[in-house]
Amino acid sequence: MGTIYRRQVRFCTTCDERLDTTAARTSCQAAGHAIERREQSIWWIKYQVGGRPQCVSSGSTKKEDAKKLLREREHLIDQGAPLTASVGTITFEEAAEDLLTDFRTNKKRSLRTITLRIDKHLTPFFGGRRLTAITTALVRVFVARRQEAGASNAAINRELIALKRMFTLAVQGGKLIARPYIPLLKESNVRQGFFEPEEFTSVKNQLPVHMQGIAAFACITGWRTPSEILPLEWRQVDMMAGEVRIDAGTTKNGDGRVFPFTTDLRRVLEDQQRVAERLQREGTTTRFVFCYPSGPKAGQRITESAFIHRWWRARVAAGCPGRIPHDFRRTAVRNLVRAGVPERIAMQLTGHKTRSVFERYNIVSPGDLREAARRLDAYASMCSR
Repeated sequence: MGTIYRRQVRFCTTCDERLDTTAARTSCQAAGHAIERREQSIWWIKYQVGGRPQCVSSGSTKKEDAKKLLREREHLIDQGAPLTASVGTITFEEAAEDLLTDFRTNKKRSLRTITLRIDKHLTPFFGGRRLTAITTALVRVFVARRQEAGASNAAINRELIALKRMFTLAVQGGKLIARPYIPLLKESNVRQGFFEPEEFTSVKNQLPVHMQGIAAFACITGWRTPSEILPLEWRQVDMMAGEVRIDAGTTKNGDGRVFPFTTDLRRVLEDQQRVAERLQREGTTTRFVFCYPSGPKAGQRITESAFIHRWWRARVAAGCPGRIPHDFRRTAVRNLVRAGVPERIAMQLTGHKTRSVFERYNIVSPGDLREAARRLDAYASMCSR
């Protein structure tokens, strides 16, 4: 059973000062000053956790507030919560550091991005506060400020998700009892781009020859260009078995993946194999499937920045200025579904873990709608006979 109390302090009436240290008290006693005990106005609570006393300030001068806090703590202790005196004292800065530590230990590639979001947007607003002071109302104020600054709903949501993760880690670590409700904004900027065959051919032909295989590989497999295609090594390609694979732990969702050769995919890889064999005859050995074929960088992997730079120029020259490399992923999903590949198999080939994202990528084109209308006409003609 806990107790409530007011802390007492020694006060020197002669000096009219609080005696907070032993040295101050000894000095006044030696001088013969009158010293009395005075109660502070703030109420405190005291309870036991694991046989150890925990003293917590209620932050209030009202006795009922302290009683209410004590009842809440005792109720949570009965439920098994380890409520030490330090629970609830975690600051935003400490929570942010815990989040960054979580990203580092799990080797997340978005560490740099999350660091920028914290430093540029979250810390200037929430810095200097305890997490217990960050309420739903305060979060709404933050959202309004970011919208006034011109931030998109998607960017704000990424920041709010980081904030929610901070609260989750604090609760998991026993540093916080509960977390506030943090609502996310509706996002209406989901990309819908994909390539029709003639568009793909046009853009691919505008790329340098040594980069055309990257575009073809991406359009066939739907794999992610910067993290799964550009780093691809020959040890991951089995020409005899007719399959290319990605090692577990290297993909976005952590799962390994295997894609059997199609006729076009085999042609792409055979072209790259001839490049590698030529380089080897010239004395340069490369382990990368997509590498520079000549020059000072011969044999080195093609970097993301180099491909993107060429991509921007190619898409404009081909008359498709709005296209991005990720549109290949949507195109591959759409092609697999149109080819009649079962959804579960298609998701394994492209590396989609959730059906919701897979369905979002299964885009309907105007040609699909016209085909549906053609079939409806054929059905109506059949019924009218």
